[in-house]
Amino acid sequence: MSTTTKDESEPVADLNPRSTTYEFLGPPGAFLISFGVPFMTYLLYFGCSEESGGCPPPLQSAPDRFVEALSDKTFWASLWDTEASLIYLGWYAFCVVAWAVLPGDWVEGVTMRTGEKKKYKINAFSTFLFAMGISCGYIVRNGPESFTFLYQKWIGFVTASLVMSLVQAFYVYASSYRTGALLALGGNSGNFIYDWYIGRELNPSIGSFDIKSFNELRPGLILWVLVNMSMVCEQAARRGGFANVTDSIWVVLAFQTWYVADALYNEPAILTTMDITTDGFGFMLAVGDLTWVPFVYSLQARYLVFKPVELGLLRTAGILAFNLLGYYIFRDANGEKNDFRNGRNPKNLKYFTTSTGSKLLTSGWWGRSRHPNYFGDLLMAFAWSLPTGFDTPITYFYVVYFAVLLIHRQRRDDENCEKKYGKDWETYKKLVPYRIIPYVY
Repeated sequence: MSTTTKDESEPVADLNPRSTTYEFLGPPGAFLISFGVPFMTYLLYFGCSEESGGCPPPLQSAPDRFVEALSDKTFWASLWDTEASLIYLGWYAFCVVAWAVLPGDWVEGVTMRTGEKKKYKINAFSTFLFAMGISCGYIVRNGPESFTFLYQKWIGFVTASLVMSLVQAFYVYASSYRTGALLALGGNSGNFIYDWYIGRELNPSIGSFDIKSFNELRPGLILWVLVNMSMVCEQAARRGGFANVTDSIWVVLAFQTWYVADALYNEPAILTTMDITTDGFGFMLAVGDLTWVPFVYSLQARYLVFKPVELGLLRTAGILAFNLLGYYIFRDANGEKNDFRNGRNPKNLKYFTTSTGSKLLTSGWWGRSRHPNYFGDLLMAFAWSLPTGFDTPITYFYVVYFAVLLIHRQRRDDENCEKKYGKDWETYKKLVPYRIIPYVY
């Protein structure tokens, strides 16, 4: 499904050089994050839930309860739910079957080091619509009580997604040692822990099924919306029907569903992102896609189940305007970038040409900062937390985490561009001095 332009006899070592630098503080950092991400996912539940007694629970008893739980076998057993695990496995299988069965265009990605262009099947949005149709029909037919299982079996689903992440991480690491595998430039250090975490193989696949791009958009991202729908159903079951559901949780569902639908509709745009073009697929991306996205990003909706908030028309309108501003910046900035990369410049944007012939935008949104799409993303993230009010800072965890994530990505991108463009990058930074937020950072 791809076309090779390089001599196939080219030594593998030339294509897969040993990685000489580490990210995330190297193997110790990879080890700590591999435990830290699952721990934080569980902590955000036990630190903000009805079961634990609030958001947060009474702090004076928290240390004793934590120690007691760790030494209690029934606590560890409660993390596993066979029914939830089977449902999760069925969900993942549904996504795979939908990828295989639903029609979709095959789109080429960027040129890889081998000279090949990998092809990807584009039907994530169709999968989303299919899943939404089945879910909504099920709820209409059986009532909101029938779709509360994601809330009721939360921890079981989290554990199931972690198991899936671990299985995939070990599988892709083992398969990366087969002959002819193209490795990620940053994932071939020779250290098992680091390479397993960061991702050793660039594009692990089973036939034409690309594991990395599939996980990036389908099972976790669509599940995020289904989780939010389950939260709305749980509140509806408690309050006597959908007519009594609070405006705040409807707002969260609407914002995040739109964000997911937009990402899936624009699926080809991910083919030029760092996750696809540069990073290998290991535990970092697996647990991020399958566990972190659906079960951490839905924190606001889960909180509003047991702490309902009535916004009223004025506050709803203000939050809506704030979210729309972020979405406009995010989408318009990405539109400028995608047009320019595809040889179009409808806005006649100015650009800087490097000594190698590359062109870097210096006007429009990309003249205001080097990552204006990140700025729009941050505004939307804040808007998603505003419906929860200000009784607890925990529901704003996503905003803080996302800011750290985007700053890290920005710095990674700047480092890569500095290596790629050399002195031209310094010239470009003088033309576009701000990194993410115009006139601030």
